[in-house]
Amino acid sequence: MLVPLQATFGGLTVVALLFLALVVITVWQSVEIVDATEKRALTVFGEYRKLLEPGINFVPPFVSATHRFDMRTQTLDVPRQEAITRDNSPVTADAVVYIKVMDAKKAFLEVEDYKRAVSNLAQTTLRAVLGDMELDDTLNKRQQINAKIRKELDEPTDEWGIRVESVEVREVNPSKDVQQAMEQQTSAERKRRAMILEAQGERRSAIETAEGDKQSNIIRAQGEKQSQILEAQGDAVSTVLRAKSAESMGERAVIDKGMETLESIGQGESTTFVLPQELSSLVGRYGKHLTGSDVETDGDQLDSLDFDEETRELIGLDNIEEILGQIDEEAEMDVEAMEQEAEAIKQGEDPTDIKSPDEVIQEMDEENPVEDVEPEMDAEVEK
Repeated sequence: MLVPLQATFGGLTVVALLFLALVVITVWQSVEIVDATEKRALTVFGEYRKLLEPGINFVPPFVSATHRFDMRTQTLDVPRQEAITRDNSPVTADAVVYIKVMDAKKAFLEVEDYKRAVSNLAQTTLRAVLGDMELDDTLNKRQQINAKIRKELDEPTDEWGIRVESVEVREVNPSKDVQQAMEQQTSAERKRRAMILEAQGERRSAIETAEGDKQSNIIRAQGEKQSQILEAQGDAVSTVLRAKSAESMGERAVIDKGMETLESIGQGESTTFVLPQELSSLVGRYGKHLTGSDVETDGDQLDSLDFDEETRELIGLDNIEEILGQIDEEAEMDVEAMEQEAEAIKQGEDPTDIKSPDEVIQEMDEENPVEDVEPEMDAEVEK
């Protein structure tokens, strides 16, 4: 009797353990914990039921399945793609696409693998956009390429519940032959600019030298002008003084001769003398001139070495200082202008009409247009 009882008790224990295990597994399958950064699509017997929100969710055990969708912004690397530009230049490019799941239900039901789908679509779109542009545009208009790719991806990805937040093209590289041609072109352009800058420097130096010589000649001429005016004024004053002296000495000579005559007459025996009126007048004027008497007579004093107003105006004695002041003012103005030009050059301003290298290159290109080198580059690429 003991043996059957032990066997029964052992069988019940195994059943209890199996039942307990089944309960634990059932509870485990019934509870679904969803992270805060994701949502999950629930299917029961393969049929879509709903989206599970973050937190603890209860689902039918054993017959349900969940599919995880990350709701954060995701990064997709677009592999390097080869394309031919509109001007037949081969280029390679790669990009990065930033996407975000906006509707997990569409992402589950409308597309098999939304990441792979977006990546493949971005690859084909990148090749198409580069094929519609010229080589120079692919190298310079990076933002325009990004905008075009994003625009092309928006419509199909909206149907999948995916939003393309940004597209960034990382690299656009032309072929090696094109790169060599571009390097040669850049080197030639730099040599051209260097030659233009050197010519501009020589021109600037020549202009500055000429300006310095000009200012030096102006100052020298001003000095010579001042010296000539002073010399001419001195000659005029000397001439007038000699004339005045000769006139005065002439009157004195007449008086001296008259005195000698009076002396010879006085030595005679006669007591009556007859003197010419002119001689008596000269003697009176001479006596007043010597004594400084203020007694008025009909005649004037003897002419002296002083200049009257008419003579002073004729030789310009009163205007000498004014003329010299004007000369000094003009010289000071010239020197001040030179100092201002020198200060402007020191501050980086160019008072002369010297153009920048870019303006010179642009004018040369307009006068002598250079044929487009792209056909030669295309021929090298075809080779």
